[in-house]
Amino acid sequence: MVKFDIITIFPKIFDSYFSETILNRAQKKGWIEIKTHDLRQWTEDNHKSVDDSPYGGGPGMVLKIGPIYKAVQFLKSKIKNQKSKLKGKSKKVRVILFSAKGKPYAQEDARRLAQYEQIIMICGRYEGVDERVAERIADEELSVGNFVLTGGEIPAMIVVDAVSRLVPGVLGKEASLKDESFCREGYREYPQYTRPEKFKKWGVPEVLLGGNHQAIDDWRKKKCKM
Repeated sequence: MVKFDIITIFPKIFDSYFSETILNRAQKKGWIEIKTHDLRQWTEDNHKSVDDSPYGGGPGMVLKIGPIYKAVQFLKSKIKNQKSKLKGKSKKVRVILFSAKGKPYAQEDARRLAQYEQIIMICGRYEGVDERVAERIADEELSVGNFVLTGGEIPAMIVVDAVSRLVPGVLGKEASLKDESFCREGYREYPQYTRPEKFKKWGVPEVLLGGNHQAIDDWRKKKCKM
């Protein structure tokens, strides 16, 4: 099982996506566990402030290191407690910060992260996160593309989705992973078609209709090359 802990200031964003289809079933079956944590619960002031203006001036606000540090430490302490109950069995934990300057996320990262038992994700907001979080708290920074989002919540959903598919049992049929895009370097999944055979004037490739499995296999191999 892989447990995902998501630190965010907007925990309700995740409710709909994680309560549907495959991810919902995977949680019910115990193959994955997803928990969202409101960063504001680790603040100390009456206003529950999680951000402040940047040193040196500039527009916008920056998420403070204090609440994030406490949140990560709290989640790690829960992991340590669980470890002691398991009589010393080690648990592989990874802390991820999402940022525009992070490493571009790829399928190889999903495969790597699927080997961890616990993934703690920090969702940035506003103008960003105090750089000391990246330097001292997170194990790595990830980006989902060369563009800027309003926060790290969508990247967190992407990581949970991509990693969960690789956890045994989640997809039901392991064969689903065998020939899909990015299953190996330079590979893209071949085109798929279904009924009707003709829609308007758009037909299905003849090779797929002939029943010659070797010809179909050759066609698919040709189409999946980059």
